[in-house]
Parts: sequence; structure tokens; C-alpha cells
Amino acid sequence: MAGDAAAPIRVLIVDDDALVRAGLTMILSSAADVEVVGEAADGVEVPGAVAAHRPDVVLMDIRMPRIDGLAATEALRARGGSPEVIVLTTFDADEFVLRALRAGASGFLLKDTPPVEILRAVRRVANGEATLSPTVTRQLIAHVAAPAVPSRGRATEQLDRLSEREREVALAIAQGKSNAEISTELHMSVATVKAHVSRVLTKLDLNNRVQVALLVHDAGLA
Repeated sequence: MAGDAAAPIRVLIVDDDALVRAGLTMILSSAADVEVVGEAADGVEVPGAVAAHRPDVVLMDIRMPRIDGLAATEALRARGGSPEVIVLTTFDADEFVLRALRAGASGFLLKDTPPVEILRAVRRVANGEATLSPTVTRQLIAHVAAPAVPSRGRATEQLDRLSEREREVALAIAQGKSNAEISTELHMSVATVKAHVSRVLTKLDLNNRVQVALLVHDAGLA
């Protein structure tokens, strides 16, 4: 399991470029706590590869010939017990990246990201954290999309499901605050913050903190 010190983080690499797959495998295999358990060259191969290799984290290329990384991510994250997904792109303001984040990807990496940052991102995602700050998410949104009025209305309705305290936690998440920072700001224990975060995700039917930040943005509150 991810997070178990005795077991390495299991990673599946999905990219149609064999050189990219080889490079990522070399980078990830250099760490004792990460194991590349499989590769796939197209989104169509993802369901079978995930079933066969049971990865904790999937590094998913966005642009692939048959089934792209967006469709593969949406299908994967729609299933219960799915691995975390980090999407790979050559552009930091790519509308497909934003759609992948909305579908449940835990973040994105540029393909020229330094090796140490790739390893750090894999570890963070395996521990249930996002691989990008909400500040970066907001910059991405600003580049590629502005929420439509109907979208803002739906987002507001979703946030109305939350209690006042849960709403405060959601807004803090959207500001990029860690659990420890939220604990200090709202005068509650870290354990209580974690419980509130879990309830926020459950009530909003979301997968991770990035999606919370996106929803708060859509509601015009960030």
C-alpha cells in the first residue's frame, strides 16, 4: 500500500512515446521507495494495465492517438478504488489539463520537470496530497477557461451542502493552505481538520483537494 514504509509506491507510466516512458522509468527507478510496475502506450491499454499491475499512482500522458489521457483519466477515476493520476503535458496552460483535474486527477507535471520534482510529486500523490497548489490551479483556469454563469450557479448549490465550518475549510483549501495551516487559522486540531476535509469531499462527491479548489473558484469565491 502507498504510505507503507515497507512497500514501495507502485507506478504505472502511460505515454505513447517510448523514449519518454524509458526516461521516466529511469528517473523513478532511481528511488528506493518507488517501483515502476508497468507501462502502457495508449489510453486504451490503461484498464488492463491497472488491473494487472495494481499501481498506486498513474503518470498519464494527455495526448495519445486512440484514447487520450483525458478520457482514460475520466474512466479510471469514475471507478471505485482507482489509483491516483498525475497527468503529463508539454504545456502548463492546456485546457485538457484543466479537464483532467476536474475529472479527478491529483495534479499535473510538465514533461521537462526536474527528476527530483517528479519523485516528490509521486510521493505527495501517494500520500493523498495534490501535486500543485491551488494558486497554480487558478493560474491554469485563468489561461484556459472562465466559469460560465450556469457553472457558477451549480458550484454555489454544491457548496451550500456544507456546514458553516466545512465551508470555511473548503475556502482554506482553495487558498492553498495545508491541514496544519488550517488548524492554526480555524483553531482546531489537525485531526479535526482532516475529518472536516473528508466530510467536504464526501458531501461534494469529489476525489481530492484540487477539485475542491476548482469548485470554490467556479462559485466565484477564490
